This record gives sequence, structure tokens and C-alpha cells, in this order.
Amino acid sequence: MLAVCLGAAAAAHAASLRYSVMELGTLGGGQSTGYAIDAHGQVTGEAVSANGLLRAFVFTPGRGMQDIGTLGSETSIGYGINSRGQVTGESVTAAGTGRAFLYTPRKGMVDLGTLGGATSVGYAINSRGQVTGESVTPNGLRRAFLYTPRKGMVDLGTLGGASSVGHAINSHGEVTGNSVTANGAEHAFLYAPGKGMIDLGTLGGATSTGFGINARGEVTGESVTADGLQRAFRQSPGGGMVDLGTLGGASSAAYAINASGQIVGQSTTHDGDMHAFLYTAGAMLDLNTLIATRLAQHLTLTSARALNDAGWIIANGIDSSTGETGTYLLIPQY
Repeated sequence: MLAVCLGAAAAAHAASLRYSVMELGTLGGGQSTGYAIDAHGQVTGEAVSANGLLRAFVFTPGRGMQDIGTLGSETSIGYGINSRGQVTGESVTAAGTGRAFLYTPRKGMVDLGTLGGATSVGYAINSRGQVTGESVTPNGLRRAFLYTPRKGMVDLGTLGGASSVGHAINSHGEVTGNSVTANGAEHAFLYAPGKGMIDLGTLGGATSTGFGINARGEVTGESVTADGLQRAFRQSPGGGMVDLGTLGGASSAAYAINASGQIVGQSTTHDGDMHAFLYTAGAMLDLNTLIATRLAQHLTLTSARALNDAGWIIANGIDSSTGETGTYLLIPQY
């Protein structure tokens, strides 16, 4: 009876949930991909310029898409953005090496350095300007880092193995990502300042990765199950991993979670196609069913990469009428 009631509640919620859709455009080329959104609806990602170069962008509602430059070469990618408009990502330098950067509207793009090796990438930034990502060490190992304006880049260590990557950071400086364990498997972790790195386990299989974390310390990502399937998960502090299911296919992956516990990602459908999803009120919903029918006839949202606490979603999709891949801002219509 409880399952029936929960299913009915989820169905009612889905029936009332609809989104308006805005295409963010490009920098003059034919493609863009969005990776992060802030509290004000600003978006960062990568877009092709008119002369075919891949550049990091910031999209601001009412102002459109802006190329935020590079560290001296021709290419850059924006992976994370905070409410102050600060962006982190990766850019190739004039010397030809990929480096994590911090972009601010007033100062432009600044190289964050490395952990002693040649390269680094910034994947996420919080409201305090703290950045996480990965960097190569002097002995060639990939390590998760925490960059703070006062201390610079600090190695977060591992779960006992050689390497780690930081994918997301919340306002408290808690980081999630994945690390190789002493047994050689890659597991999702939660790093908390002063407490170090904690193994979050798996859904029964060998591997897992944390891709998103909210202010409450809830983590989402993907894990292999005991029967070898890749599934999106959610993990709350003190609890174990919960399999979020799929859109009818075999696999799913979750990329972001907001303060309300809403989660976005991608999943295969019954037909084997990859569709963007929203997980809310205990159910996984296909975002393609929550937009106007006239749009859904030619637009397929293949992956949802980010959302903010207001429920605004950044999804990437393919427009069959043009054949182009683009970035779309979905705003809930209550």
C-alpha cells in the first residue's frame, strides 16, 4: 500500500511539473556544452567559436554567451561556476600544458598552478572561491586537490591507492570524487576539512564515483552494481548508497544534486537511447517528457549536467532539425 501511495504521489508530481526551455547558443560555431549553473542562472561550459576553436564561456541571462579567454593558447573549458561569477576549468597555456584556472570578471583568467607536475584541471568551485579538481604530482600521479585563496593548492590524498580526482565541492569545503583504494578499485569518497577522505563504498560492484554534493553533504554519482550494471546513486550522511534506478534501460549516472535533494543526470531508456533525467519526489523522470511537445518533436535532451537550488537545470541535447548539439536552460513553471 505504501509503494502504491508513493508511486501515485510521484506520478501526480510529474504530471504537474513542466519546464520552459531556452537555447543558450554558441560563440559563433555550431556546438556548445554546458557543465555548471550558479544561483543567478549564470552558466559555464565550452562552445565552438566562429573560427572553430573550443572556448570556455559564461552565459548570463539577458546578456548571452561570453568567451572568457584562455591562459595563452587557443583552447579552454569551463567546468564550474559560483554565485560571484567566478569560473574554474582548464586551459592550455602558451607552453602547451593544460592548467586549472580561476576566472573572475574583473581579473580575467589566472593559472592556479599544479601539485608539482605539469598539468591540472579545476572541476568545481564554491561560493568562497575554493576549487577542487585534479593535478599531476612531481612523480606523475593524479591527485585530487583543494585550492583556497589563502593556501593555494593542497593534495587531498587518496583512499590508499595511488590516484584521486575531486569532482565537486560544497559551501563547507566538503569534496566528493573518486580515488583508487589499497585494493586497486576506484571508489567514491567524501572529503571533509579536518577529517580527511572517507570511502563511500559502492552499490555492490567494484567501482563508484561521486560527481555532485550539496550543502547537506548528500552525494550523488554513479556506481557499478553487484550484477555489473552502472547506476546513478544518492548517499546521505550516515547512510548507504541508494540506487536511483533508470529510465527503463540498463544504466544511469547522476551529475548534480541541489539543496532540496533534486538530482539530474542521464540514463538509457527502454529503446537504448540516452536521455536526460530529473530525480525528484522519489522518482526518475525523463526531462524530454516535461518540455513542450512541439520542442520534443525535434529536440532530444541527452544529458542533464547541473541544477541550482531554484531548480533551474542545464541540459545538453541534439536538435534533429539542424543536427547540432547545444546547451539548454530549463526553468520550472510552477
